[in-house]
Amino acid sequence: MNTIIICLIIATVMPILFKAPLAYAQNKMGGYDNRTPRDQQSKLTGFGARARAVHENSFEALIMFIPGALTALITRNVGDIAQYLAIGFVISRLIYALCYWLDIHILRSLVWSVGLGCSIGLLIVSL
Repeated sequence: MNTIIICLIIATVMPILFKAPLAYAQNKMGGYDNRTPRDQQSKLTGFGARARAVHENSFEALIMFIPGALTALITRNVGDIAQYLAIGFVISRLIYALCYWLDIHILRSLVWSVGLGCSIGLLIVSL
């Protein structure tokens, strides 16, 4: 059970941590615009645009992961399979971010699918 909770904490913090490369890219555009950061983000290209996508997609991935993780916890289906799926999700999200930042698009899409599969798998093992 603790493993799944730890994975929930990590997955929840990831979007905030993944803001750092985005902020770095914004800062390289003549300084971070704290008044209208989203306007500045919309003008990013290359690495900056990919960093923005990682940040935003990390929030979207939570919508897939949280129901599965919470369902596993609520139904007490927190055995090895559920724990491996939660860990798999977190690892896939880390690899996904690296692939996106480095513009390795095919592997990125495959790893995204692994994360989705882990999220769905958590729901299935809770049946």
